[in-house]
Amino acid sequence: MATRLVQINMKAQDDSALGGFWAEALGWGVSSEGPGVTNLEPEGFVYPDPVAVCIDLIVSPESKTVKNRVHVDLATTSAAHQAEVVACLKELGATPADVGQGDVPWTVLADPEGNEFCVLDPRPLHRDTGPIAAVVVDCADPRAMARFWGEAMDWALHEVTDHEAVLRSAKGVGPYLRFLRTPDVKTGWHRVHLDVRPYPNDDLEAEAARLRNLGATAVDLDRDVPWTVLADPEGNEFCVLTPG
Repeated sequence: MATRLVQINMKAQDDSALGGFWAEALGWGVSSEGPGVTNLEPEGFVYPDPVAVCIDLIVSPESKTVKNRVHVDLATTSAAHQAEVVACLKELGATPADVGQGDVPWTVLADPEGNEFCVLDPRPLHRDTGPIAAVVVDCADPRAMARFWGEAMDWALHEVTDHEAVLRSAKGVGPYLRFLRTPDVKTGWHRVHLDVRPYPNDDLEAEAARLRNLGATAVDLDRDVPWTVLADPEGNEFCVLTPG
């Protein structure tokens, strides 16, 4: 049994408006599975496929108050392209953000609801990832995260150091998943989290039990939902969706 990363779940006060921003930013299509939910994926995409990690925006009345521990890095192909992307995103409503990055070759922005993200400088590593170069998760111990997530998913581990752990789909397509060491301490629920999905014919309860044996803990939502909510060994919530 195994899971794979299929989407990012992002809370939004206005899921439709924020979905419009990210659709323009990524060049993706927009759909909705119901009120208060906006789904983003590439045009012509057949879900699920590791070539892309989709984005689901879920309406929530709560406003963002702290730095997100999960964000996306956008890929660029040249210095000129990076400048063009940054300018375009600012026109769409993004604003400069300071997360203590100092003098770096990438640009940190925030979307219209304050969610931080990076527009990376051009890197050969990201030439074939699509618009999202990486999904980045802040953590205290990248090596521990590599051990857990390397077993939780069937993605391949590309690099692990004291500074970061990097995984990617074993098919060698789509964005990277990067666990980046940061001094920040987790506070409250994540407004942005990972959604993983077991494969068809796998059993959701058995998969959740396997993940708990690896070090995940159960999260009680106090409501009945078809998916299972867990937290990784550092307390980062994530959802295990129904197999498919």
